[in-house]
Amino acid sequence: TLSVSIVIYRSSLEVLGQTLATLLASIVYARDNADLSGAVIDIVHNDLPNPELTAFLQDYIEQAAKAGVTVSVIEGHGNVGYGRGHNLALLQSSSHYHLILNPDVMMSEEALQQGMRFMAANQEIVALSPAVFEENGSKQYGCKRFPSVLDFLLRGFAPQSIKQRFAKRLAHYEMQDLPEDAACTDVPIISGCFMLFRTPALKAVKGFDERYFLYFEDFDLSLRAHEVGALAYLPTMKIVHLGGNSAKKGAKHIAMFARSGVRFYNTHGWRLL
Repeated sequence: TLSVSIVIYRSSLEVLGQTLATLLASIVYARDNADLSGAVIDIVHNDLPNPELTAFLQDYIEQAAKAGVTVSVIEGHGNVGYGRGHNLALLQSSSHYHLILNPDVMMSEEALQQGMRFMAANQEIVALSPAVFEENGSKQYGCKRFPSVLDFLLRGFAPQSIKQRFAKRLAHYEMQDLPEDAACTDVPIISGCFMLFRTPALKAVKGFDERYFLYFEDFDLSLRAHEVGALAYLPTMKIVHLGGNSAKKGAKHIAMFARSGVRFYNTHGWRLL
């Protein structure tokens, strides 16, 4: 069985619609191929009530019900942050697998089947990261090695001319050396845009650390998940992620990024260079 949590806050309904449509298609595909017996989708609404969104979600609930998938909306709690929002759904789940999913991710029809088959065959794996692509087909790198402060500054805020001078360093940090024709079962950190977990393992580490309001919560969760098992990269599990860079989101987001970064390094150890 599978549970899915999606935290939404001022999400584009057009993009969210694509995310939910591909998620439902992937669930149905996995179920029809006997890799999944049931699924529950929890949409965690971190914003104020919105009549247009309410109508949109009601339509999706009805559509999913016709496909035999249960959808619930968790709302009324306000903007409690990304990690805490996911925890509202996670901590009530009794599934075998739990998918942490961004509202701007489109997955291939075979993605969930590929992931669950791999995890069923590799019991030491507690969390799985897919191959991530831009909308134009270019590669994103969702797996990371432990970052230095310099790595973050270069990747998030440096102009392209400076990034080119440190291309080899950034490629190492982004694990661009991972094979694309075989799984890698030794990944330090995976991206929070799509994390397929064993639910018992996710509960064992108590989900996200709710002290992170936004940013770095996936890095922290990844490192803590190593206490209960291994993290892996599966290139045959493919998604498209439309997410942006924090440096392009204004001063408020940069400040949140910095605060979360300090918390992360205070917890897991500082590495400046």
